[in-house]
Amino acid sequence: MDSQTIHDILKKHWGYDSFRPLQEDIIMSVLGGRDTLGLMPTGGGKSITFQVPALALPGLTVVVTPLISLMKDQVDNLKRRRVKAVYLHSGMTTRELKIAREKLMNGGAKLLYISPERLRNQRFIQELRTINVSLIVVDEAHCISQWGYDFRPSYLNIRSLRRLFPKVSVLALTATATPHVEADILRQLEMKDPAVFRMSFSRSNLNYIVRPTETKIYEVFHILSRTVGTAIVYVRSRKRTREIAEYLASAGISATYYHAGLDISLKEERQNEWQRGGVRVMVATNAFGMGIDKPDVRVVIHFDMPPSLEEYYQEAGRAGRDGKLSYVVLLTSRQDSSLLRRRVTEVFPPRDEIKLLYERVCNYLHVALDEGYEKLVEFDLDHFCEVFKYQRRRCLASLHLLGQAGYLEYMEETERRSRVMITCTREELYHLDRLSGNAEMVLSKLLRMYSGLFAEYVHIDERTVSRETGLDERKVYEALLELARGKVLSYVPRSRSPYMFFPTAREEKKYVLIGKNIYEERKAVISARTEAMIDYGFSKGKCREKMLLEYFGEKDGCECGRCDICRDRRTSVKGRDEAQLTKIIAYLQGRPAGADVRIMERDLRIPSVSLSELLSYLCGEGFAESDNGVYRWVNN
Repeated sequence: MDSQTIHDILKKHWGYDSFRPLQEDIIMSVLGGRDTLGLMPTGGGKSITFQVPALALPGLTVVVTPLISLMKDQVDNLKRRRVKAVYLHSGMTTRELKIAREKLMNGGAKLLYISPERLRNQRFIQELRTINVSLIVVDEAHCISQWGYDFRPSYLNIRSLRRLFPKVSVLALTATATPHVEADILRQLEMKDPAVFRMSFSRSNLNYIVRPTETKIYEVFHILSRTVGTAIVYVRSRKRTREIAEYLASAGISATYYHAGLDISLKEERQNEWQRGGVRVMVATNAFGMGIDKPDVRVVIHFDMPPSLEEYYQEAGRAGRDGKLSYVVLLTSRQDSSLLRRRVTEVFPPRDEIKLLYERVCNYLHVALDEGYEKLVEFDLDHFCEVFKYQRRRCLASLHLLGQAGYLEYMEETERRSRVMITCTREELYHLDRLSGNAEMVLSKLLRMYSGLFAEYVHIDERTVSRETGLDERKVYEALLELARGKVLSYVPRSRSPYMFFPTAREEKKYVLIGKNIYEERKAVISARTEAMIDYGFSKGKCREKMLLEYFGEKDGCECGRCDICRDRRTSVKGRDEAQLTKIIAYLQGRPAGADVRIMERDLRIPSVSLSELLSYLCGEGFAESDNGVYRWVNN
């Protein structure tokens, strides 16, 4: 496959004339048949690296992704670009699954998005055997590593897909992986002679700032009142999203809030309003962000400290995707470090408590001993916590550990939008009678507002239909039910039903084993991750960006010159050491090949600490550059 072919595909379907850094390298590696790992920070354009080869290859590309909402968004975007794509997940109706399978079997799709849980379905595996699969893609690949910040046991099922198609290359993609996690991804996916492409985690347009304060709400206002452009304020509490948004609005800064507990149509409405610039500030939990690609976010503020640098970097990376100057601000207070450390203890309840919760979940869901294998059942977490007097966060912690140990999996992301499909023929549609006036009005509006209703299920919004028809939402709902009873259409109302999946039959409580690798070893990993986050937030002597880069395995490089630490140091260095700066400048100008710190310290007789500060200042001002520890003068 030549380079021109993939450029033609990019231009035809995406309208771009060229690829972003590393995209073409990854694509050509995949098309060359190599197993490939792509480490690309948030906003680096991961999707293009598998969507383009999917159109260049003859068969089907299977994409494993953990988020149902993300696969829906990607499939909808691909359809708008005239690319045939389908998805399969546990929340689909029997009719939807049948339509999707028919497309797959008849060659009506170039990309198939699936959740990792789908790989347990033996009927699906047998059907997949009959299809020409050309590429396997593992998105959010860090989820397969037990040492990753978001390990999901269901991701281990991907190995069965790998063995089903041993000659098909695998592309694994992630935005956040430490060297340890990177090595584990390669091992878990059994990659053979893999090509590994790493994009630097450095973002030259981002200014990382840590601001200590005991009055965070006022500091948020202070920052937003002195900056311009779209902003995101991240918090760890649903209640606080509303409180901060209301405070900002009362202070004259347009703001709204977003969290997983909101109705899906309200979430979409607020996201769209923020995307188009109708509101400046989105105050949100980490539920906001996946699939968000607004390029002109100028400020990202973290009101609360995230539990890891992986999560912090991913959320911070939503700023400045257009390459323009942007600010990432972490607010810290004296109690933050103890709060983070306490959370580590909270997410590892005593083993006896975890075992008792397992028994209670099984009893609550009426799963008997030795039964429940591969059972999927609705699970009302809030009601369960109310019945057994559990604190929600502690309950979730135990469920998470039981999931990692392989006993059950709590599937929280199951919110689904309403969808409709016309089930009668066009001829029958024209001869309908005995419909109420409201039903006729709603049907007419649906046909005008939504395309593709005769071919597949299409997502609808009853509130929008209500506005268009002048009927209240209840009457729209009743009209849709009338049309469904009359077999004019199939209507699946929006729902919000979390599920519990049992990958194995129920065990007796005394035989439930939470192994050392799940408990003690993982607790040590999370503790280390927490300490790295605390160190970043409270360190006063090291470049913020350099700390991030070193955490993700980039050991060499110049200090950024933009963060709060570098700015403070630059101010003090410039006023203090003009003579030494002049000495270093003359030295570097006389050595075009450059010199490392050890040689410069010997020749210039400047102490290493002072020398490093001065070199950092010169790099920050653009007078010098560093490559693997060798400093050179930049001829501007």
